[in-house]
Amino acid sequence: MKKNIFKYCFALFLAGATSLSCSLDEPLISSADRKTVFGSETGIQSYSYSLYSLLPSLDDVFYQEHGASDYCMTPSPTSFYLAGTYNPEQQTSWGWGGLRRINYFLDALQSEDCTVDEETKAHYLALGKWFRAWYYFTTKLCDYGEVPWFEHLVESSDEATLYKGRDSRDVIVDHMIKDLDYCAEHLRTVSSVGNSLVSKYAALLLKARICLYEASWKKYHHLPDELYTADDLYRMAASTADAIMKSGEFSIHTDPGSKGAYRSLFYSTEIQTDEVILGLCTDLDYGIYNSANRHFNTNYGNGDCMSRAFLFTYLKLDGTPVTSQANYTTTLFKDEFTGRDLRLAQTLRTPDYTMAGATDSELLPDIRGQEAISGYHIIKFCIDDVAYNKDSKGINSLPLMRYAEVLLIYAEARAELGEITASDWAKTIGKLRSRAGISGGLNQLPTTVDPYLQETFYPDITDPVILEIRRERAIELFFEGFRNTDLDRWAEGHLHEDLPWTGIHIPALDTKIDLRGKGKDEFYFSMKPMSQIPAAYRDIYVQIFPEDSSEMGLRAIPNPAGGYDLELRLVVPRIWYPDGRQYLIPIPPQIIREYRDKGYTLTQNPGW
Repeated sequence: MKKNIFKYCFALFLAGATSLSCSLDEPLISSADRKTVFGSETGIQSYSYSLYSLLPSLDDVFYQEHGASDYCMTPSPTSFYLAGTYNPEQQTSWGWGGLRRINYFLDALQSEDCTVDEETKAHYLALGKWFRAWYYFTTKLCDYGEVPWFEHLVESSDEATLYKGRDSRDVIVDHMIKDLDYCAEHLRTVSSVGNSLVSKYAALLLKARICLYEASWKKYHHLPDELYTADDLYRMAASTADAIMKSGEFSIHTDPGSKGAYRSLFYSTEIQTDEVILGLCTDLDYGIYNSANRHFNTNYGNGDCMSRAFLFTYLKLDGTPVTSQANYTTTLFKDEFTGRDLRLAQTLRTPDYTMAGATDSELLPDIRGQEAISGYHIIKFCIDDVAYNKDSKGINSLPLMRYAEVLLIYAEARAELGEITASDWAKTIGKLRSRAGISGGLNQLPTTVDPYLQETFYPDITDPVILEIRRERAIELFFEGFRNTDLDRWAEGHLHEDLPWTGIHIPALDTKIDLRGKGKDEFYFSMKPMSQIPAAYRDIYVQIFPEDSSEMGLRAIPNPAGGYDLELRLVVPRIWYPDGRQYLIPIPPQIIREYRDKGYTLTQNPGW
């Protein structure tokens, strides 16, 4: 398999030619070496491959939301959203080594050391600018907000530039937009094996993503207009997404294969290039795997699992909310997947889930081992074979950017502008829901607010179209790394504290539970200690702690309609500070002190 060879053919080159330092001014390649590297397309191409290490790894795809999202519960959440456990001094990630490598590449391409033809030079300039936009968006704007923009390498003698202050969000966004416009015009790459190389369509999607993000931030955080208004950015997001849609290069993947069309995007060894615009490929020849099975099926991953509060947002196949049914909260696990959005069963273990080599007990959601303490065990990124649980050797490739996001961006931007039409809805949300097996409401704009969705998630949103687009975005992109930035840009951070971390409904305590409806004794939930549990049920015992217990673990909350709803309680409660400080992470205080010691000023983010 050769699809990932570019990631390795330059390994020795990288080891001697580049620095991974976080410094902005540490030397990279010597001037003599630079002439050799940038004097030919072969050398330039080799250096350009090193920039791909700035992308997320295969594991990062599903690890970005680990312990840090509202709709997934875990016994080990990040301290950032726990009361009294985080302070700014813990923040140490103010690094610029990636940008140093990018700007070195861009500056060298524009120097006399680069002697390739102008078209070739423009292509690689475009590639470098794509990585600069990616870097600034994912590691700076989303994390810190305002940061310094560095257009070129910084010399160690240029202290004023090294310690320059923060540029405004609009300035950062403007630079990224201009970089990406250049990319879309000059990148020669349209497709590649596994779409693992950055293409002009990856440039367009990144621009649309950035514009939507910043438009929402401006609108919902009430920022003043500087270079752009929120509507300016929404229009750019919509028009850029529309350009990808009209290109005809991509479509929603609909081949069901053996796992369903949605899950096959995350299950297949080969990237589904009909939908995936930028993919991360496994490569067995070079030992490139993912660790999804270990993450979700063993204690290696610390128990990320779906909360039932979010599971209720998956529609029925007729397009109506499950929450419109009487006593929906008392539906048992064995019945919860019936007649529902097909993505639910392609995301979680169902009563009929199978896994090669598994014992019957290993097919249960791992409530007892706390890998899925809610009972809603994630399978979206996993291979259905226990052999892959033992080592980090998942053979499935994973998407990093896909066409479904393009449709979601277009729909949201048009809706926020108040310009979305039934035709827009049908070709975006309708397309996604059709793949999910939903038959109702595919061609008409929704006119009725779902009270559950509004009251539980977005109480300030009254537009049913925007509510439904948010529902669709969360479901379609579940656990792919978008959720926190979505909550941030919508100013909905309260969900980190407010959304209940709920689990399955059980009919009773101190009785055997046939969870899957297979006629087997599968769980025995009780507040009693193990010593008081009948011997026949100790192997299936799950401890429930009293409501007033200080222990981390499950509580059984009485349901007014009968039975109990499980809920995870932590020793330290989740928190969302009312001043909104957690929308951005703090600038590391040691960096602020370093600026001050040099006679310069770097401001801190609000609330920190």
